[in-house]
Amino acid sequence: MEILLSKSTMPLVKYFAHLLGWLMAGIFEVLDKIGIPNIGIAIILYTIIVYLLMTPLQITQQKTSKMMAVINPELQAIQKKYKGKTRQEDQLAMQQEMQAVYEKYGVSQMGMCGTTLIQMPLLFALYQVIYHIPGYIPKVANIFSELTGDILAMGDKGLALITQFITDNKVTMFAGRITDTLTTENVTDFLYVLKPSQWNELAKLSEMSQFGDLIETTKKGAHAINSFGGIQISMSPWDVIKEGMSNGSVLLVLAAVAVPVLAWFTQWLNYKLMPQTPTSNSNNQNDPTASTMKTMGVTMPLFSAFMCVSFSYGIGIYWIAGAVIRCIQQVLINRRIAKMDTELLIKKAQEKAEKKREKKGTPEPSTIRKTASTSTKNMKNSHMKANIADVDYAANAENARPDSITARANMVKRYDEKHSKKK
Repeated sequence: MEILLSKSTMPLVKYFAHLLGWLMAGIFEVLDKIGIPNIGIAIILYTIIVYLLMTPLQITQQKTSKMMAVINPELQAIQKKYKGKTRQEDQLAMQQEMQAVYEKYGVSQMGMCGTTLIQMPLLFALYQVIYHIPGYIPKVANIFSELTGDILAMGDKGLALITQFITDNKVTMFAGRITDTLTTENVTDFLYVLKPSQWNELAKLSEMSQFGDLIETTKKGAHAINSFGGIQISMSPWDVIKEGMSNGSVLLVLAAVAVPVLAWFTQWLNYKLMPQTPTSNSNNQNDPTASTMKTMGVTMPLFSAFMCVSFSYGIGIYWIAGAVIRCIQQVLINRRIAKMDTELLIKKAQEKAEKKREKKGTPEPSTIRKTASTSTKNMKNSHMKANIADVDYAANAENARPDSITARANMVKRYDEKHSKKK
């Protein structure tokens, strides 16, 4: 097992990371050609581009949220109807009625989850590329290549040296991940994460004295690409706070504190800008979803601040840049979504769902179609309950597919009739 894998090995995420790695390498290549090869700037540009690419998914997600503002009252009415009923047939009937409501509006439950599921591996991959910079940017790995080769040439002596150095100097990224073999990848990764003070300690080792000039050259190259605002992004804000306090530098301490504070503020602002649907209305004290959303609005920004204190500046830059671009996106998307007619959105969703049903050979029952055409404006005001007659109609339909809602509704009806006769 290597000290640190040079590329992400997370299932599925690694493929997305491979693609995003090309993007990051391309950005750094452009920055290098214009004379500013800087990892901090590359991370900011990379984060902005990836979030911009995900904008269509976010718009789709919020369109669905806007429609859910109309659908939720009906779903809540069904849930209220079956509250306290734990029998399997009751739960099945509730699911059938709720599914009928979704179908009435042309909304797919799987489709609602789909956009989130697509975004998750992209977001994980985005972070993984930043976490494994040398593995995805060849120009960065090349900075360490000569010194890496010399350490590898030391063989077992080099292995013992690096292993002991990790322990003595508390290179936390490697704690508990000692390898029995040194490779180009793990030595490069080891050198990349070294902080300025750790570079100095490495140069002091008698075994490394023969590489003194090379260590200094490599150190300068690493510092040049990792310097952002006068701070090395390989360091964590906590490292900088301790250094500032020991040197009596107020500016260093303020610069370090600014990262977690900005991470907290931008995450909090992003939450506040998110549209609040009826299910996440903070005024509804009895709504568990509202309570969960409110709790997340407090804890997630604090969690971001905590993570940015202990992780490297590189992660902090990504976190803040991501939150800022999401805030800007949210403002623009909110304006666009606000201008959209909810009734028109639902009509388009119904038409799209109808085409899918026709393609599969399962056209929508006329009763549900008729109910679906009801004005959504009236639904908002009345908060009418789901049309249970739709499910009753389905229960009487013939030639239903075994895996369809109709077939399951028939099953529930037969079960109820059988047990009512016994009584």
